[in-house]
Amino acid sequence: MPDVNLSRIESVLADLEYPVTNGHAASELADVTLLLADGQRNLGDLVAKSDSDRFVSMDDLQSELNNVLPREAVGEPYQSEGEG
Repeated sequence: MPDVNLSRIESVLADLEYPVTNGHAASELADVTLLLADGQRNLGDLVAKSDSDRFVSMDDLQSELNNVLPREAVGEPYQSEGEG
């Protein structure tokens, strides 16, 4: 099962052929572990949680993943990047 950091997720999402259905993307990514600031999650499970039935592009899928990730997943809670 490959592990991928959230900051390098594009390398995994780029392997999918777009447009792609939610079910197909979740199945294709089921063996990928996403490494987050607060632990790890199964990427296929995260995709399956999306409300979208279909992703038209990698950016579309990445945006949906950002919506299902917990706030703590990307770093210190409520800390914005670029400040301090």
